[in-house]
Amino acid sequence: MENHYAIFADLANKLPHAVRLQRVASAVRQQFQCGAVGLLKLDGETLRPVAAEGLVREALGRRFEIARHPRLAAIMASRAPTRFEPGSTLPDPYDGLLDEHQGQPLPVHDCMGISLHIEGRPWGALTLDALHRMTFDDAARMELQRYALMVEAAIRVAELEQENQALRMGRGNADVSADESVVGKTEIIGHSKVLQRLLHELDVVADSELPVLLTGETGVGKELFAHRLHQHSRRHGKPMVHVNCAALPESLAESELFGHVKGAFSGATADRPGRFEAADGGTLFLDEVGELPLSIQAKLLRALQNGEIQRLGADRTLRVDVRVIAATNRHLGNSVRDGHFRADLYHRLSVYPALIPPLRERGSDVLEIAGSFLEQNRSRLGVRSLRLAPASEEALLAYDWPGNVRELEHVISRAALRAVSRGADRADIVTLEPELLGLDVAARPDGQPETAGNAPLPATAGGTPLSLKNAMEACQRQTIRAALDRTQQNWAEAARLLKLDASNLHKLARRLGIK
Repeated sequence: MENHYAIFADLANKLPHAVRLQRVASAVRQQFQCGAVGLLKLDGETLRPVAAEGLVREALGRRFEIARHPRLAAIMASRAPTRFEPGSTLPDPYDGLLDEHQGQPLPVHDCMGISLHIEGRPWGALTLDALHRMTFDDAARMELQRYALMVEAAIRVAELEQENQALRMGRGNADVSADESVVGKTEIIGHSKVLQRLLHELDVVADSELPVLLTGETGVGKELFAHRLHQHSRRHGKPMVHVNCAALPESLAESELFGHVKGAFSGATADRPGRFEAADGGTLFLDEVGELPLSIQAKLLRALQNGEIQRLGADRTLRVDVRVIAATNRHLGNSVRDGHFRADLYHRLSVYPALIPPLRERGSDVLEIAGSFLEQNRSRLGVRSLRLAPASEEALLAYDWPGNVRELEHVISRAALRAVSRGADRADIVTLEPELLGLDVAARPDGQPETAGNAPLPATAGGTPLSLKNAMEACQRQTIRAALDRTQQNWAEAARLLKLDASNLHKLARRLGIK
């Protein structure tokens, strides 16, 4: 019963949202003495893990379509606990995702789950997996029915804390629900500290009307962060209009941005509003803003300063209420110096600059994001299960990712296609080994070919050269895993063997993606 009290005690404590949910998952695992616990949130027709115990890191990036996972569908269809006998033929969504059987089919085991409801509405599901038969008997099912009430109470407290935080920041409850609805292509996956700090920063600035300039390397997902700014702003109910400045021909840029009237030029057969008018009351996202022609920059500056635009060929001006978010992978300060970008426009756009961190600085986020791409490819290719081999996880963590998230998406998609094309059985768990990732043929992170004068660097299992930081982290992972193997996975004993405080070992293991 001590874990009952642990959840009750947590209800009285002020905890971060993610921490509260993780502690709930941990308490459930201890209470039922099982191998793994998943707490999954319902987003439309999809369940996404928000906390997990006993599952590999990439599981948090998975998005499970309920219609494609019969066990999850059965759990969500009932208010009572659902148990699956060890001999059940229904595919398990966690095949290969348990820490103790990573990348391998689960042995004959016991599992059960229950749907969770908040204020009468479906919220998600709680799943429990045990590696031994008959772990979950009728008494355990009755216990789960009672325990689910406490889990639902803890979730409701977490949501109330989120709503109160939104109110303190000047947003209504609708903003919280809007944030939860931004999934799929607009979802930002990851729990690294550098990402969480940035998201908190953007959530604060979102409520202002300040222009924001998102900078960062190509492929970091600047558009996703722009969507988040819009969703957390007071304009979230209005349109967000995306303009790819790099794709605007100079001859058409003015018409695209500000519109034109009939007869303004050859082919202008009718009045046409521009992107500024389409975004009136909402947000205008200027992607690749550094590519705008100088002739258009002056007109854009006037629109930002006065809130007035003039359609091409028109005599009168129109007032628009638009918040501008711009993004670029260029260093606009250098462009200003070189005369390719107006200094006054640069200062107007960069009232609040925000740097999106590259993937190589986000630690084990790479595994969570990879999990999302794995699930997408599993569904696309009709594979029973698609998993990373442990050596592949090491390769992903060690690689420098010059192309960032976009490159990771391509690497996972190519590896999945290679596995299937080389004869992998779609009815089995398809494990992606390092050679399928193809990272050994990627360019060196500094872009220079290796020559006889370059001393060889430590490399991943796929052959990719490591930076000093990544080489040190790889050594730490190897040492920690060796200590765990010597102590039969006893973390306290491993900490003593490594002469570390146990809590520091756990923190280090999380940072390195081991936990």
